[in-house]
Amino acid sequence: MPFRLSPVILWLGLVSMVTDVSSESVTAILPLYVTGFLGLSTIAFGFIDGINQGASALVRIAAGWAADRSGHPKRIALAGYGLSMLARIGFLFAGGFWAVAAIVTGDRIGKGIRTAPRDALITVSAQPEHLARSFGVHRMLDNIGAAAGPMIAFLVLLMIPNGFSTVFVVSLAFAVIGVAVLGLVVPDLRADGLKGIEGLKGIEGAGQTAVLPKQRRRLFAFSWSHLREPGLGRLLISAGLLGLLTIGDGFIYLVLQDRDSFAVQWFPLLFVGTNIVFLAFAIPLGRLADRVGRVPVFVGGHIALLACYLLAAAPFGGLWSTLGCLILLGGFYAATDGVLAALASQLTPPGKLATGIASAQTVVALSRMTASAGFGVLWYAVGASTAMVAAGALLACAVVVVVFILPGAKPKPVNA
Repeated sequence: MPFRLSPVILWLGLVSMVTDVSSESVTAILPLYVTGFLGLSTIAFGFIDGINQGASALVRIAAGWAADRSGHPKRIALAGYGLSMLARIGFLFAGGFWAVAAIVTGDRIGKGIRTAPRDALITVSAQPEHLARSFGVHRMLDNIGAAAGPMIAFLVLLMIPNGFSTVFVVSLAFAVIGVAVLGLVVPDLRADGLKGIEGLKGIEGAGQTAVLPKQRRRLFAFSWSHLREPGLGRLLISAGLLGLLTIGDGFIYLVLQDRDSFAVQWFPLLFVGTNIVFLAFAIPLGRLADRVGRVPVFVGGHIALLACYLLAAAPFGGLWSTLGCLILLGGFYAATDGVLAALASQLTPPGKLATGIASAQTVVALSRMTASAGFGVLWYAVGASTAMVAAGALLACAVVVVVFILPGAKPKPVNA
């Protein structure tokens, strides 16, 4: 069947786009803000970056379960976007380690609340045979914002040296726009995992036997046993193992800056470059995943990340080396972000769609939080280049292990 983009996915992409302008404008200056403006160590930044990577794990499964139980994922997603918007206000008054850590925690918890319900809306709105491509379209729009946010931060710092507070104001304005579009424009689709978008309503309206309230509660009751589905379990193990060796982008950029010693005002452009590559490859790699298989593309993305580590640790530097790192890192995200959600959605039992997606995202968030905190300590102990080589060697071993684990995860049709 020819690919058709659902308007719901388009609107959700626009919401993600303006929200990413908000979040990524802050993320692009956070390494410099913490280590330069506030004068904190790489260990402190590792802790904050770990929160940035993993605090969302605290609520992802609960938010996914709530979206499944209510059948209204938009409402849960709106709460998450709203919390992140409120956290933006805190950046205007933050002045120390604990204040920044608390604000980043609130922002990331908001991300944890919204992500799985949003991806569930994408899944029920997409054509099953074009699921990864639909996620790719959403991620493309998302990364327009992810590229624009750091560019805005760069322009602000270029015109206003140490203009961090101005960046925080701009971030808040875009967060408000995102919440408004989601609340006013995106329809409140049902995502019960039964008969597509209309869920239980569709069953009753078709004249079939209605699902009784007691049966419905049993169908959508949370159980850890759902996470032991053979295919989903293999995916969670693989994603967690690889996530433990996925250090934060900010650290990679700090390694490049430490090696090449370029001016700090250029730092946000590293985020721009990565997100432009992500934007360019999101749809092509989504189509490739639908055509040749999502597992090979997912594994291939981590091989690109390994190459990025090794190039960043290389003794030679310069423009081309930096551009190579950005291309590899952007390709990694394009090959894994939406593809992971598509894999998780296909390996999840009916009625547990958002919970299954949230489970995969939780494992990734927790493992990456550990990776960032650990890399900060490792850098402090042995230096930037040696720490990056060590991370690359361990990632290479993890990729080999995952090659043997993931092929046993057999995706089933989304509507099965």
